[in-house]
Formats: sequence, C-alpha cells, structure tokens
Amino acid sequence: MKWKSQLLNLTPYQPGKNIDEVKRQFNLENIVKLASNENPFGSSLKVVEELKKVDGSFALYPDGYATKLRLKLAEFLQVSKEQLVLGNGSDEIILMISRALLKPGLNTVMATHTFGQYKHNAIVDGAEVREVPLTADGLHDLDAMLLAIDESTSVVWLCSPNNPTGTYITEEKLVDFLRAVPKDVLVVLDEAYYEYVVAEDYYDALDLVNAFENLIVLRTFSKIYGLASFRVGYGVANESLIKTLEPIREPFNVNTLGQIATLTALEDQEFVESCKIKNREGLELFYAFCKEHGLDYYPSQTNFILIDFKVDGNEVFQYFLERGYIVRSGVPLNFPTSVRITVGSKEQNEGLLQVMSQFLEEKAAKL
Repeated sequence: MKWKSQLLNLTPYQPGKNIDEVKRQFNLENIVKLASNENPFGSSLKVVEELKKVDGSFALYPDGYATKLRLKLAEFLQVSKEQLVLGNGSDEIILMISRALLKPGLNTVMATHTFGQYKHNAIVDGAEVREVPLTADGLHDLDAMLLAIDESTSVVWLCSPNNPTGTYITEEKLVDFLRAVPKDVLVVLDEAYYEYVVAEDYYDALDLVNAFENLIVLRTFSKIYGLASFRVGYGVANESLIKTLEPIREPFNVNTLGQIATLTALEDQEFVESCKIKNREGLELFYAFCKEHGLDYYPSQTNFILIDFKVDGNEVFQYFLERGYIVRSGVPLNFPTSVRITVGSKEQNEGLLQVMSQFLEEKAAKL
C-alpha cells in the first residue's frame, strides 16, 4: 500500500468511554457522562415532536443543498444563503478547509493546547504545523501567533471559546489580530460554544465576517442545541470564500433527519436560553467548590470546566469513573494534572461534587 507517510504514526480520534462499557466494567447501574460537552438537558421538545412526523421514506437521498435549513439559518443569522457552508458537524468543515488549503510546503498556525482536529487534519494533508503555547491564563497568545505567520502560512486556527480551557478572545484583541493577518491567510474562528458565552467583551463574529474577507466562522448544533447525534455544523464567510470552498463538500453531507432536527431547533430559542442560564448556574457551583478547596481552574465561557487537581489526571479520571462519573482526563489534552468536566444538570453536578470531595479527603489522608 502506498500510504501517506504521515499516516503511519497518526492515531485516530479517541472518544470518551461510553456508558454501556462503564456499566459492564464496574457493575454499575447508573452512569453520568460528563466527558464530551454534550447538553445534559437534551434537545428541544419541539425537535422530538417534529421527528415523530417523519414518514419513514429513507430510500431517498437528502436535499444536497439543505435548502430549507440553509434559508432558515440565513434568516436567523441575518446573512445571505450564499455565505453559508453546511457540514456533517463542524468537524467536516475543518477537514474541508484543510483539504482545500493545506499541503506540503505550506504551514498552519494554531494554539497549543486547543481542539486537536486542526492539527490532525493538517498532518494528514502534509502541512507544517506551527503551535503557539497558550498564555499562563490559558489564552491564545495572539502576538506570538502573528510572529509565527510567514509567506508560507495558509491557515490560522482560533478556537474561541477554546477547548479544553474554556477561555475566549476579547473583541479588541481579535480585531487587532485580524487587521494584522495577511489577507491571503485564512483565519478560522471556531465558535462551537458560542451560545454559552456571557462575557460582555465578546465580539460579534458575523459582523467581523463582513469586515474581513479572509475570515470564516464555524458553529455547530451539537452543543447547546443538544443535537450531537445528528452531526450538523455550519460555516459563515463572504460569498466568494464560500463559493471556492463548496466544491470540497461531499454531496448529501447533511442527512435528512439532521436537516429536520436543526430546522426545528432554530425555532426554539427559549430552550437555548434556558440551557445557557442553567449552565452558568452549574459553573458557579464548580467555581465555589474550587475556591473552597484551593483548586486552580480556568474561568469558562463554555459548558465545561478544566480543573487542576495537582495529581495525575488519569488517577482522578479513574476514581470518578469507578463511582459512575465519566469525565475527561487532561492527560491526552496536554493538561496532565487536570480533568475536563462537562457541566451537567443540578443533580449531576451535586453528585459529582460529592465524589470530588471524597477524592480530596482521601488524598489528604494519605499525606
């Protein structure tokens, strides 16, 4: 086989443990999954009701242009339909961008540590990866990222709010950065957690799309909308950029049920706002716990929090797992003494906080 050489040492994406697996392994009846930043409140009941009306005609391909969803989304965002690209999750759009713009001889700039698929796809496409460490506060070091850009740079990736830290880029810093980036370099602004943001100095990304022709904004229905299993994401940019990117998109890439679900979900913004409020209440519980117990954490604009337990993150992960709580070890996320915890329902959060207290008490007793 004439494999690309860069594939030989590349590992596939490693998802968190699934619920059934943990039940069998530890003989547990109840498992709470707080590892993948899914919405603990599910999805809008309007979506559930709408899907019940589907007539079961599954032999036909989906609408390849996702016409109804595209028009509804354009109206909701107040952009033109030609400014949108739809994907099988925003992951697919990340892949499309990499395939369109990265190759041997070019480089791409990103933070470290951030969402791993930027680097993964760049390696597959043979581009040089230039990683710029986050600041001590877990923020993108935009000045250092600018210094990493040269005439061979093709794409710059910004994750705001960032995964796994939950931190964000302020409007002032982002605008200054965009003004300084060469016009022939694409800036990808990944806003998967946009709907959870409460920071007053956050930017309006869609206004920035109109101001900067080399900017594309990515969003998803997988997080606050609670539709992760349907895999629908989208990008917004100027019409010329989208027109050039569109030929990379696979035909029929957004499935029929996904189009129906997301079309309906857009109509229930009350659900979205309710989830945002309850998520913020959950974050405050974790903040209070961390302050009480002297644990470091990054203030989050997302539905997760990265907490430093000052011990091996895999040890913390395993302790929680054996007690029925699946979180994400910080070890594979390059935060080796931390765990990333998805904010759950009030009951789920309070249950995990009890387990966290037990863990800290047992660690203290051993000292």
